[in-house]
Amino acid sequence: MDSFLQQFYQQLVNGISLGSIYALIALGYTMVYGIIRLINFAHGDVYMLGAYVAFFATTFLKLSFFPALIVAMAVSALVGVTIERFAYRPLRNAPRIAVLITAIGVSLFLEYGGMLVVSPQPRTFPALLPTEIYNLGGVVINSYQIIILVVSLILMAILTYIVHRTKIGKAMRAVSFDNDTARLMGIDVDRVISFTFAIGSALAAAAGVLVGIYYNSIDPLMGIMPGLKAFVAAVLGGIGILPGAMLGGVIMGVVEAMVSGFISSTFRDAAAFGILILILLFRPSGLLGKYVREKV
Repeated sequence: MDSFLQQFYQQLVNGISLGSIYALIALGYTMVYGIIRLINFAHGDVYMLGAYVAFFATTFLKLSFFPALIVAMAVSALVGVTIERFAYRPLRNAPRIAVLITAIGVSLFLEYGGMLVVSPQPRTFPALLPTEIYNLGGVVINSYQIIILVVSLILMAILTYIVHRTKIGKAMRAVSFDNDTARLMGIDVDRVISFTFAIGSALAAAAGVLVGIYYNSIDPLMGIMPGLKAFVAAVLGGIGILPGAMLGGVIMGVVEAMVSGFISSTFRDAAAFGILILILLFRPSGLLGKYVREKV
């Protein structure tokens, strides 16, 4: 295989693995925004929290990978519901800027609260699964990349089923379409919003656990940059649109891997935010979004 093509395919594999992580986090952003038009900037820190819950579940409770993943998702879902109940719900009818500042405050609280509780030092995530290396025509794929992709696809499929095939999913779509009308139709809007936060937080926690096993290192500030990039991914695909979050996450991961592989890893963060600028300039509704005129 030509060396350029070999490197291209290698970076493509790396990018899809990374993009799957971004997609899981971006789904939480886009679900919450689709329901209550809120950018939950604390979402990246819930991702960090999930990684730490799995770390302690494996080191102290001696759980294996999948039980630790379930525990991390459950605890983070509970934290997401708590954040919504005490930080965002009292401001449901407040100006947008008040809610935005609160989201930033919750994010800082989780980051520096985490540093206070678990110390700011990075921790080595335990090797929960055996590492297998597969060489396919010069393209190296390890077992962790396969696990990340498989777990991400399974969780995305479960989410799609919940949204499109269940009663609570129908309620979520109704609230997303028109909050007030949904309430008049007898839908418990507060319950739907809490469920949305729970699902989004659980997906972010899963992403945190997958990153932990892949990079073998976690720290209290690990959610800042992935959280911002997942937000860019959600905007890229069309914030409020689930397939858009998945597509945006994969594109973000692939672009970042290609920039790292063919230009320099120094520019990979710049590429992510360059994409945000371009999408806001030329297609602010996102790749799968529709332009809607809003009367004032």
